[in-house]
Amino acid sequence: MKLLSPAISSLARMRVWRIEAWKNHPLDAQREVLQDLVSSAQYTEFGRKYNFSHLFNIRDYKEAVPIHEYNDLKPYIERTMKGEQNLLWNTPVQWFAKSSGTTSDKSKFIPISEESLEDGHFKASKDVLSIYYNSHPESELLTGKGLVIGGSHNINPMNAQAQYGDLSAVLLQNTPFWGHWLRTPDLSIALMGEWENKIEMLAQSTMKENVTSVSGVPTWTLVLFKRILEITGKKTMAEVWPGLELYMHGGVSFIPYMDQFKKIIGKKIHFLEMYNASEGFFAAQENPGDDGMLLYTDHGIFFEFMPVSEYGKKDPQTIGLKDVHIGKNYAPVISTNGGLWRYLLGDTIQFTSLNPFRVKVSGRLKHYINAFGEEVIVDNTDQAIAIAAEKMGVVVNDYTAAPMYFSENSNGGHEWLIEFEKAPEDLHAFAHELDQALKNINSDYEAKRYRDIALHMPLVQAVRKGLFIEWLRSKGKLGGQHKVPRLSNDRQQLEEILSLDNPTFANNL
Repeated sequence: MKLLSPAISSLARMRVWRIEAWKNHPLDAQREVLQDLVSSAQYTEFGRKYNFSHLFNIRDYKEAVPIHEYNDLKPYIERTMKGEQNLLWNTPVQWFAKSSGTTSDKSKFIPISEESLEDGHFKASKDVLSIYYNSHPESELLTGKGLVIGGSHNINPMNAQAQYGDLSAVLLQNTPFWGHWLRTPDLSIALMGEWENKIEMLAQSTMKENVTSVSGVPTWTLVLFKRILEITGKKTMAEVWPGLELYMHGGVSFIPYMDQFKKIIGKKIHFLEMYNASEGFFAAQENPGDDGMLLYTDHGIFFEFMPVSEYGKKDPQTIGLKDVHIGKNYAPVISTNGGLWRYLLGDTIQFTSLNPFRVKVSGRLKHYINAFGEEVIVDNTDQAIAIAAEKMGVVVNDYTAAPMYFSENSNGGHEWLIEFEKAPEDLHAFAHELDQALKNINSDYEAKRYRDIALHMPLVQAVRKGLFIEWLRSKGKLGGQHKVPRLSNDRQQLEEILSLDNPTFANNL
Protein backbone atom coordinates (compact mmCIF):
# COMPACT_ATOMS: atom_id res chain seq x y z
CA MET A 1 0.00 0.00 0.00
CA LYS A 2 2.90 2.43 0.64
CA LEU A 3 3.60 2.43 -3.11
CA LEU A 4 0.09 3.74 -3.65
CA SER A 5 0.57 7.02 -1.76
CA PRO A 6 3.04 8.73 -4.18
CA ALA A 7 0.83 7.76 -7.12
CA ILE A 8 -2.27 9.17 -5.45
CA SER A 9 -0.37 12.33 -4.55
CA SER A 10 0.61 12.78 -8.21
CA LEU A 11 -2.98 12.22 -9.39
CA ALA A 12 -4.19 14.73 -6.80
CA ARG A 13 -1.82 17.40 -8.12
CA MET A 14 -3.02 16.73 -11.67
CA ARG A 15 -6.62 17.33 -10.56
CA VAL A 16 -5.80 20.57 -8.76
CA TRP A 17 -5.89 22.69 -11.94
CA ARG A 18 -9.58 21.84 -12.35
CA ILE A 19 -10.23 22.81 -8.75
CA GLU A 20 -8.38 26.08 -9.26
CA ALA A 21 -10.62 26.84 -12.25
CA TRP A 22 -13.88 26.88 -10.28
CA LYS A 23 -12.20 28.28 -7.18
CA ASN A 24 -10.86 31.29 -9.10
CA HIS A 25 -13.96 31.77 -11.28
CA PRO A 26 -16.87 30.88 -8.99
CA LEU A 27 -19.46 33.16 -10.62
CA ASP A 28 -18.82 31.62 -14.04
CA ALA A 29 -18.99 28.14 -12.52
CA GLN A 30 -22.32 28.93 -10.87
CA ARG A 31 -23.88 30.29 -14.07
CA GLU A 32 -22.90 27.11 -15.90
CA VAL A 33 -24.28 24.93 -13.10
CA LEU A 34 -27.69 26.67 -13.22
CA GLN A 35 -27.80 26.44 -17.01
CA ASP A 36 -27.10 22.70 -16.86
CA LEU A 37 -29.72 22.17 -14.14
CA VAL A 38 -32.50 24.04 -15.94
CA SER A 39 -31.66 22.46 -19.31
CA SER A 40 -31.62 18.97 -17.86
CA ALA A 41 -34.96 19.35 -16.06
CA GLN A 42 -36.91 21.38 -18.65
CA TYR A 43 -39.12 18.43 -19.65
CA THR A 44 -39.82 17.18 -16.14
CA GLU A 45 -43.23 17.84 -14.60
CA PHE A 46 -41.68 20.54 -12.41
CA GLY A 47 -39.77 22.05 -15.34
CA ARG A 48 -42.89 22.28 -17.48
CA LYS A 49 -44.85 23.85 -14.62
CA TYR A 50 -42.32 26.66 -14.27
CA ASN A 51 -41.53 26.95 -17.98
CA PHE A 52 -37.85 26.00 -17.69
CA SER A 53 -37.43 25.95 -21.48
CA HIS A 54 -37.89 29.75 -21.52
CA LEU A 55 -35.58 30.62 -18.61
CA PHE A 56 -32.30 31.97 -19.94
CA ASN A 57 -30.68 33.76 -17.00
CA ILE A 58 -30.56 33.87 -13.22
CA ARG A 59 -33.04 36.74 -12.96
CA ASP A 60 -35.65 34.90 -15.03
CA TYR A 61 -35.16 31.76 -12.95
CA LYS A 62 -35.65 33.60 -9.64
CA GLU A 63 -38.75 35.38 -10.93
CA ALA A 64 -40.34 32.17 -12.24
CA VAL A 65 -39.61 29.73 -9.41
CA PRO A 66 -40.65 30.44 -5.80
CA ILE A 67 -38.56 29.45 -2.80
CA HIS A 68 -39.54 26.00 -1.54
CA GLU A 69 -39.34 24.28 1.80
CA TYR A 70 -39.56 20.52 2.17
CA ASN A 71 -43.33 20.37 2.47
CA ASP A 72 -43.68 22.26 -0.83
CA LEU A 73 -41.73 19.54 -2.68
CA LYS A 74 -43.02 16.64 -0.57
CA PRO A 75 -45.87 15.67 -2.98
CA TYR A 76 -43.36 15.23 -5.83
CA ILE A 77 -40.98 13.28 -3.58
CA GLU A 78 -43.70 10.94 -2.30
CA ARG A 79 -44.82 10.18 -5.84
CA THR A 80 -41.21 9.45 -6.82
CA MET A 81 -40.86 7.10 -3.85
CA LYS A 82 -43.88 5.19 -5.18
CA GLY A 83 -42.20 4.71 -8.55
CA GLU A 84 -43.12 7.72 -10.71
CA GLN A 85 -40.22 9.37 -12.50
CA ASN A 86 -39.40 12.55 -14.42
CA LEU A 87 -41.11 14.69 -11.80
CA LEU A 88 -38.32 16.78 -10.25
CA TRP A 89 -35.35 15.40 -12.20
CA ASN A 90 -34.94 13.90 -15.66
CA THR A 91 -33.06 10.69 -14.74
CA PRO A 92 -34.36 7.86 -12.52
CA VAL A 93 -34.30 8.56 -8.78
CA GLN A 94 -34.25 5.36 -6.74
CA TRP A 95 -32.32 6.43 -3.64
CA PHE A 96 -33.46 8.72 -0.85
CA ALA A 97 -31.43 10.10 2.02
CA LYS A 98 -33.43 10.17 5.22
CA SER A 99 -32.57 13.52 6.71
CA SER A 100 -31.56 13.56 10.36
CA GLY A 101 -30.52 17.17 10.74
CA THR A 102 -33.05 17.66 13.55
CA THR A 103 -34.56 15.50 16.24
CA SER A 104 -38.17 16.18 15.30
CA ASP A 105 -40.46 13.21 14.82
CA LYS A 106 -40.92 14.04 11.14
CA SER A 107 -38.41 12.67 8.64
CA LYS A 108 -37.42 14.16 5.34
CA PHE A 109 -36.56 11.98 2.36
CA ILE A 110 -34.18 13.79 0.04
CA PRO A 111 -34.03 12.41 -3.54
CA ILE A 112 -30.58 11.22 -4.63
CA SER A 113 -29.98 10.96 -8.37
CA GLU A 114 -26.99 9.37 -10.09
CA GLU A 115 -25.82 12.89 -10.97
CA SER A 116 -26.03 14.10 -7.38
CA LEU A 117 -23.92 11.12 -6.34
CA GLU A 118 -21.31 11.28 -9.10
CA ASP A 119 -21.10 15.01 -9.85
CA GLY A 120 -21.86 16.09 -6.30
CA HIS A 121 -20.88 13.94 -3.34
CA PHE A 122 -18.24 11.73 -4.98
CA LYS A 123 -16.67 14.52 -7.04
CA ALA A 124 -16.50 16.74 -3.97
CA SER A 125 -14.92 13.94 -1.93
CA LYS A 126 -12.25 13.51 -4.61
CA ASP A 127 -11.61 17.25 -4.52
CA VAL A 128 -11.22 17.20 -0.73
CA LEU A 129 -8.66 14.41 -1.12
CA SER A 130 -6.89 16.20 -3.98
CA ILE A 131 -6.56 19.44 -2.03
CA TYR A 132 -5.32 17.56 1.03
CA TYR A 133 -2.68 15.63 -0.92
CA ASN A 134 -1.60 18.76 -2.77
CA SER A 135 -1.05 20.49 0.59
CA HIS A 136 0.50 17.40 2.24
CA PRO A 137 2.40 15.51 -0.50
CA GLU A 138 4.20 13.44 2.16
CA SER A 139 0.86 12.09 3.46
CA GLU A 140 0.46 8.35 3.96
CA LEU A 141 -3.31 8.61 4.25
CA LEU A 142 -3.99 5.85 1.72
CA THR A 143 -1.43 3.42 3.13
CA GLY A 144 -4.08 2.57 5.71
CA LYS A 145 -7.85 2.63 5.89
CA GLY A 146 -10.47 5.29 6.47
CA LEU A 147 -12.96 4.64 9.26
CA VAL A 148 -16.41 6.01 8.39
CA ILE A 149 -18.79 6.24 11.35
CA GLY A 150 -22.06 6.30 9.45
CA GLY A 151 -25.71 5.48 9.93
CA SER A 152 -28.10 2.71 9.07
CA HIS A 153 -29.56 1.35 5.85
CA ASN A 154 -33.18 0.40 5.28
CA ILE A 155 -35.38 -0.67 2.40
CA ASN A 156 -38.31 1.61 1.74
CA PRO A 157 -41.41 -0.58 1.87
CA MET A 158 -43.39 1.80 -0.37
CA ASN A 159 -41.67 0.57 -3.51
CA ALA A 160 -39.34 -2.34 -4.23
CA GLN A 161 -37.08 -0.09 -6.32
CA ALA A 162 -36.85 2.77 -3.83
CA GLN A 163 -34.32 2.46 -1.02
CA TYR A 164 -33.40 4.84 1.75
CA GLY A 165 -30.98 5.31 4.59
CA ASP A 166 -29.17 8.23 6.10
CA LEU A 167 -26.69 9.97 3.81
CA SER A 168 -23.62 8.04 4.95
CA ALA A 169 -25.41 4.75 4.31
CA VAL A 170 -26.51 5.81 0.82
CA LEU A 171 -22.96 6.86 -0.03
CA LEU A 172 -21.49 3.63 1.34
CA GLN A 173 -23.99 1.53 -0.58
CA ASN A 174 -23.08 3.27 -3.83
CA THR A 175 -19.31 3.49 -3.36
CA PRO A 176 -17.36 1.84 -6.23
CA PHE A 177 -16.00 -1.60 -5.32
CA TRP A 178 -12.42 -0.36 -5.14
CA GLY A 179 -13.47 2.24 -2.58
CA HIS A 180 -14.28 -0.48 -0.07
CA TRP A 181 -10.63 -1.58 -0.13
CA LEU A 182 -9.72 1.77 1.41
CA ARG A 183 -12.31 1.89 4.18
CA THR A 184 -13.32 0.05 7.32
CA PRO A 185 -15.40 -1.58 8.82
CA ASP A 186 -17.10 -4.23 6.71
CA LEU A 187 -20.23 -2.95 5.01
CA SER A 188 -22.47 -5.22 7.10
CA ILE A 189 -21.25 -3.46 10.26
CA ALA A 190 -21.16 0.03 8.74
CA LEU A 191 -24.85 -0.24 7.85
CA MET A 192 -26.09 -1.70 11.13
CA GLY A 193 -29.16 0.09 12.44
CA GLU A 194 -29.02 -0.67 16.17
CA TRP A 195 -26.49 1.88 17.36
CA GLU A 196 -25.37 0.49 20.72
CA ASN A 197 -24.50 -2.91 19.20
CA LYS A 198 -22.98 -1.10 16.26
CA ILE A 199 -20.54 0.82 18.49
CA GLU A 200 -19.39 -2.48 19.98
CA MET A 201 -18.96 -4.09 16.56
CA LEU A 202 -17.17 -1.01 15.23
CA ALA A 203 -14.76 -1.11 18.14
CA GLN A 204 -14.05 -4.84 17.90
CA SER A 205 -13.61 -4.83 14.11
CA THR A 206 -11.47 -1.70 13.69
CA MET A 207 -9.16 -1.60 16.70
CA LYS A 208 -6.63 -3.90 15.00
CA GLU A 209 -6.79 -2.18 11.60
CA ASN A 210 -4.27 0.37 10.35
CA VAL A 211 -6.66 3.33 10.49
CA THR A 212 -5.19 6.52 9.03
CA SER A 213 -8.33 8.66 8.85
CA VAL A 214 -11.65 8.89 10.67
CA SER A 215 -14.80 10.71 9.66
CA GLY A 216 -18.00 11.14 11.65
CA VAL A 217 -20.02 13.33 13.99
CA PRO A 218 -17.82 14.28 16.99
CA THR A 219 -20.20 12.97 19.67
CA TRP A 220 -20.37 9.42 18.32
CA THR A 221 -16.70 9.40 17.37
CA LEU A 222 -15.80 10.08 21.00
CA VAL A 223 -18.14 7.31 22.16
CA LEU A 224 -16.34 4.87 19.83
CA PHE A 225 -12.86 6.06 20.84
CA LYS A 226 -13.66 5.63 24.54
CA ARG A 227 -14.99 2.11 23.97
CA ILE A 228 -11.87 1.11 22.02
CA LEU A 229 -9.66 2.41 24.83
CA GLU A 230 -11.73 0.44 27.36
CA ILE A 231 -11.27 -2.77 25.36
CA THR A 232 -7.59 -2.35 24.56
CA GLY A 233 -6.45 -0.80 27.83
CA LYS A 234 -4.57 1.84 25.86
CA LYS A 235 -4.41 5.44 27.05
CA THR A 236 -4.66 7.20 23.69
CA MET A 237 -5.86 6.44 20.18
CA ALA A 238 -2.32 7.07 18.91
CA GLU A 239 -1.32 3.86 20.68
CA VAL A 240 -4.16 1.99 18.94
CA TRP A 241 -3.70 3.58 15.50
CA PRO A 242 -0.13 4.96 15.19
CA GLY A 243 -0.78 5.93 11.56
CA LEU A 244 -3.82 8.12 12.28
CA GLU A 245 -3.28 11.51 10.62
CA LEU A 246 -6.68 13.00 9.75
CA TYR A 247 -10.09 13.47 11.36
CA MET A 248 -12.86 14.81 9.13
CA HIS A 249 -15.87 16.22 10.93
CA GLY A 250 -19.05 18.15 10.28
CA GLY A 251 -22.65 18.49 11.35
CA VAL A 252 -21.90 20.46 14.52
CA SER A 253 -19.28 23.00 15.53
CA PHE A 254 -16.01 21.33 16.47
CA ILE A 255 -14.99 24.11 18.85
CA PRO A 256 -16.41 22.51 22.03
CA TYR A 257 -14.80 19.16 21.17
CA MET A 258 -11.30 20.18 20.10
CA ASP A 259 -9.58 19.78 23.48
CA GLN A 260 -11.20 16.39 24.08
CA PHE A 261 -10.05 15.09 20.72
CA LYS A 262 -6.49 16.31 21.15
CA LYS A 263 -6.30 14.63 24.54
CA ILE A 264 -7.89 11.30 23.57
CA ILE A 265 -5.89 11.00 20.32
CA GLY A 266 -2.61 11.79 22.07
CA LYS A 267 -0.62 13.08 19.11
CA LYS A 268 -0.81 15.87 16.57
CA ILE A 269 -3.09 15.10 13.64
CA HIS A 270 -4.99 17.20 11.11
CA PHE A 271 -8.62 18.19 11.68
CA LEU A 272 -10.64 19.02 8.57
CA GLU A 273 -14.18 20.40 8.60
CA MET A 274 -16.66 19.54 5.86
CA TYR A 275 -20.12 20.92 5.17
CA ASN A 276 -22.20 18.25 3.51
CA ALA A 277 -25.74 17.09 4.05
CA SER A 278 -28.39 14.88 2.49
CA GLU A 279 -29.06 17.67 0.00
CA GLY A 280 -25.49 17.91 -1.29
CA PHE A 281 -21.84 18.64 -0.61
CA PHE A 282 -21.40 22.36 -0.06
CA ALA A 283 -17.96 23.21 1.30
CA ALA A 284 -14.80 21.93 2.99
CA GLN A 285 -11.68 23.36 4.54
CA GLU A 286 -8.75 23.54 2.16
CA ASN A 287 -6.25 23.40 5.00
CA PRO A 288 -6.65 22.50 8.67
CA GLY A 289 -7.02 25.68 10.67
CA ASP A 290 -8.49 27.78 7.84
CA ASP A 291 -11.10 30.31 8.91
CA GLY A 292 -14.04 28.87 7.04
CA MET A 293 -14.60 26.24 4.36
CA LEU A 294 -14.12 26.70 0.62
CA LEU A 295 -17.52 26.89 -1.11
CA TYR A 296 -17.80 24.18 -3.78
CA THR A 297 -19.29 25.98 -6.77
CA ASP A 298 -18.97 23.34 -9.51
CA HIS A 299 -20.64 20.30 -7.96
CA GLY A 300 -24.21 20.28 -9.23
CA ILE A 301 -25.55 22.91 -6.82
CA PHE A 302 -26.60 26.50 -7.59
CA PHE A 303 -26.46 28.73 -4.53
CA GLU A 304 -28.53 31.71 -3.49
CA PHE A 305 -28.32 33.42 -0.12
CA MET A 306 -31.30 34.73 1.79
CA PRO A 307 -30.59 37.36 4.47
CA VAL A 308 -32.03 35.94 7.70
CA SER A 309 -34.19 39.05 8.05
CA GLU A 310 -36.11 37.89 4.95
CA TYR A 311 -37.17 34.60 6.54
CA GLY A 312 -40.92 34.40 7.02
CA LYS A 313 -41.77 37.11 4.50
CA LYS A 314 -44.32 36.40 1.78
CA ASP A 315 -41.79 36.96 -1.01
CA PRO A 316 -38.32 36.57 0.54
CA GLN A 317 -35.45 37.99 -1.48
CA THR A 318 -32.12 36.29 -2.13
CA ILE A 319 -28.76 37.49 -3.39
CA GLY A 320 -25.95 35.85 -5.34
CA LEU A 321 -22.29 35.41 -4.53
CA LYS A 322 -21.30 38.80 -5.93
CA ASP A 323 -23.45 40.61 -3.34
CA VAL A 324 -22.67 38.74 -0.10
CA HIS A 325 -20.82 40.32 2.82
CA ILE A 326 -18.44 38.89 5.40
CA GLY A 327 -19.94 38.21 8.83
CA LYS A 328 -23.61 38.53 7.89
CA ASN A 329 -26.00 35.63 8.50
CA TYR A 330 -27.55 34.09 5.39
CA ALA A 331 -29.80 31.11 4.83
CA PRO A 332 -28.60 29.12 1.78
CA VAL A 333 -31.20 28.47 -0.92
CA ILE A 334 -30.09 25.69 -3.27
CA SER A 335 -31.05 24.18 -6.61
CA THR A 336 -29.54 20.74 -7.18
CA ASN A 337 -29.04 17.92 -9.66
CA GLY A 338 -31.13 15.77 -7.33
CA GLY A 339 -34.26 17.79 -8.13
CA LEU A 340 -34.40 20.35 -5.32
CA TRP A 341 -35.44 23.72 -6.74
CA ARG A 342 -34.81 26.96 -4.83
CA TYR A 343 -34.85 24.83 -1.70
CA LEU A 344 -34.41 26.54 1.67
CA LEU A 345 -31.81 24.39 3.35
CA GLY A 346 -32.53 25.48 6.93
CA ASP A 347 -28.95 26.26 7.96
CA THR A 348 -27.51 29.70 8.51
CA ILE A 349 -24.01 30.51 7.29
CA GLN A 350 -21.57 33.40 7.38
CA PHE A 351 -18.89 34.22 4.83
CA THR A 352 -15.39 34.45 6.27
CA SER A 353 -13.71 35.30 2.95
CA LEU A 354 -14.83 36.59 -0.45
CA ASN A 355 -11.69 35.67 -2.42
CA PRO A 356 -12.00 32.76 -2.45
CA PHE A 357 -15.52 32.31 -1.08
CA ARG A 358 -15.30 30.63 2.31
CA VAL A 359 -18.15 30.00 4.73
CA LYS A 360 -18.81 28.76 8.22
CA VAL A 361 -22.06 27.32 9.56
CA SER A 362 -23.49 29.67 12.18
CA GLY A 363 -26.63 27.74 13.14
CA ARG A 364 -30.09 26.73 12.00
CA LEU A 365 -32.98 29.00 11.08
CA LYS A 366 -35.08 27.36 13.77
CA HIS A 367 -32.29 26.77 16.33
CA TYR A 368 -31.75 30.03 18.18
CA ILE A 369 -32.93 31.92 21.24
CA ASN A 370 -34.65 35.22 20.61
CA ALA A 371 -37.33 35.25 23.32
CA PHE A 372 -36.26 38.70 24.53
CA GLY A 373 -34.65 40.24 21.43
CA GLU A 374 -31.20 38.83 22.25
CA GLU A 375 -30.76 37.01 18.90
CA VAL A 376 -28.43 34.31 20.23
CA ILE A 377 -27.35 31.78 17.60
CA VAL A 378 -25.45 28.50 17.85
CA ASP A 379 -22.18 30.05 16.69
CA ASN A 380 -22.38 32.43 19.67
CA THR A 381 -23.01 29.71 22.23
CA ASP A 382 -20.38 27.33 20.83
CA GLN A 383 -17.75 30.05 21.15
CA ALA A 384 -18.92 31.06 24.63
CA ILE A 385 -18.89 27.46 25.89
CA ALA A 386 -15.35 26.98 24.57
CA ILE A 387 -14.12 30.20 26.22
CA ALA A 388 -15.73 29.41 29.58
CA ALA A 389 -14.48 25.82 29.53
CA GLU A 390 -10.90 26.93 28.82
CA LYS A 391 -10.95 29.56 31.58
CA MET A 392 -12.37 27.12 34.12
CA GLY A 393 -10.27 24.14 33.02
CA VAL A 394 -13.27 21.92 32.33
CA VAL A 395 -14.40 19.71 29.44
CA VAL A 396 -17.92 19.91 27.98
CA ASN A 397 -19.42 16.85 26.27
CA ASP A 398 -22.71 18.35 25.11
CA TYR A 399 -25.22 21.08 25.93
CA THR A 400 -28.57 22.60 25.13
CA ALA A 401 -30.19 25.89 26.16
CA ALA A 402 -33.67 27.45 26.14
CA PRO A 403 -35.36 30.57 27.51
CA MET A 404 -36.83 31.02 30.96
CA TYR A 405 -39.79 33.36 30.67
CA PHE A 406 -40.77 36.36 32.77
CA SER A 407 -42.63 35.69 36.00
CA GLU A 408 -44.08 37.89 38.72
CA ASN A 409 -40.88 37.67 40.71
CA SER A 410 -38.19 37.37 38.06
CA ASN A 411 -37.00 38.64 34.74
CA GLY A 412 -36.38 36.30 31.86
CA GLY A 413 -33.19 34.36 31.30
CA HIS A 414 -31.56 31.35 29.67
CA GLU A 415 -31.41 27.88 31.16
CA TRP A 416 -28.49 25.67 30.17
CA LEU A 417 -28.22 21.90 30.55
CA ILE A 418 -24.57 20.88 30.25
CA GLU A 419 -23.02 17.44 30.34
CA PHE A 420 -19.44 17.80 31.55
CA GLU A 421 -16.71 15.26 31.06
CA LYS A 422 -14.82 17.16 33.72
CA ALA A 423 -17.18 19.34 35.76
CA PRO A 424 -16.25 22.69 37.33
CA GLU A 425 -15.80 22.87 41.09
CA ASP A 426 -17.85 26.08 41.14
CA LEU A 427 -20.81 25.91 38.76
CA HIS A 428 -21.81 29.50 39.52
CA ALA A 429 -18.34 30.70 38.50
CA PHE A 430 -18.67 28.76 35.24
CA ALA A 431 -22.06 30.40 34.61
CA HIS A 432 -20.45 33.80 35.16
CA GLU A 433 -17.68 33.07 32.63
CA LEU A 434 -20.25 31.77 30.13
CA ASP A 435 -22.37 34.88 30.60
CA GLN A 436 -19.40 37.20 30.19
CA ALA A 437 -18.25 35.42 27.03
CA LEU A 438 -21.73 35.73 25.49
CA LYS A 439 -21.77 39.44 26.33
CA ASN A 440 -18.44 39.89 24.54
CA ILE A 441 -19.63 37.95 21.49
CA ASN A 442 -23.23 39.18 21.11
CA SER A 443 -24.03 42.88 21.63
CA ASP A 444 -27.79 42.23 21.65
CA TYR A 445 -27.38 39.75 24.50
CA GLU A 446 -25.11 42.21 26.31
CA ALA A 447 -27.74 44.96 26.00
CA LYS A 448 -30.49 42.72 27.37
CA ARG A 449 -28.24 41.68 30.27
CA TYR A 450 -27.47 45.31 31.27
CA ARG A 451 -28.21 45.59 35.01
CA ASP A 452 -30.40 42.47 34.71
CA ILE A 453 -33.18 44.67 33.33
CA ALA A 454 -34.40 42.18 30.69
CA LEU A 455 -32.29 39.05 31.28
CA HIS A 456 -30.86 37.78 34.53
CA MET A 457 -27.80 35.56 34.89
CA PRO A 458 -28.08 32.26 33.02
CA LEU A 459 -29.09 29.24 35.05
CA VAL A 460 -26.59 26.43 34.40
CA GLN A 461 -27.38 22.86 35.42
CA ALA A 462 -24.85 20.04 35.22
CA VAL A 463 -26.66 16.90 34.09
CA ARG A 464 -25.50 13.32 34.46
CA LYS A 465 -23.34 11.70 31.82
CA GLY A 466 -25.31 9.92 29.14
CA LEU A 467 -28.50 11.95 29.62
CA PHE A 468 -28.44 13.44 26.12
CA ILE A 469 -27.86 10.02 24.58
CA GLU A 470 -30.77 8.69 26.65
CA TRP A 471 -33.00 11.46 25.30
CA LEU A 472 -31.94 10.73 21.71
CA ARG A 473 -32.73 7.06 22.33
CA SER A 474 -36.19 7.98 23.65
CA LYS A 475 -36.84 9.88 20.40
CA GLY A 476 -35.61 6.99 18.23
CA LYS A 477 -32.69 9.15 17.09
CA LEU A 478 -29.69 7.32 18.45
CA GLY A 479 -26.47 7.33 16.43
CA GLY A 480 -25.46 8.29 12.92
CA GLN A 481 -25.91 11.96 12.09
CA HIS A 482 -28.37 12.58 14.93
CA LYS A 483 -27.47 15.22 17.48
CA VAL A 484 -29.06 17.28 20.23
CA PRO A 485 -30.13 20.73 18.98
CA ARG A 486 -28.02 23.27 20.84
CA LEU A 487 -30.68 25.97 21.11
CA SER A 488 -34.43 26.21 21.11
CA ASN A 489 -36.70 29.24 21.34
CA ASP A 490 -39.19 27.31 23.48
CA ARG A 491 -38.84 24.95 26.44
CA GLN A 492 -40.33 21.73 25.09
CA GLN A 493 -37.06 19.96 24.33
CA LEU A 494 -35.31 21.14 27.49
CA GLU A 495 -38.19 20.00 29.69
CA GLU A 496 -38.25 16.59 27.98
CA ILE A 497 -34.56 16.16 28.82
CA LEU A 498 -35.09 17.39 32.39
CA SER A 499 -37.92 14.89 32.84
CA LEU A 500 -35.47 12.04 32.15
CA ASP A 501 -32.99 13.45 34.65
CA ASN A 502 -35.56 14.21 37.32
CA PRO A 503 -38.49 11.75 37.72
CA THR A 504 -40.18 14.10 40.20
CA PHE A 505 -40.14 16.83 37.56
CA ALA A 506 -41.63 14.41 35.04
CA ASN A 507 -44.51 13.55 37.39
CA ASN A 508 -45.34 17.24 37.72
CA LEU A 509 -45.48 17.91 33.97
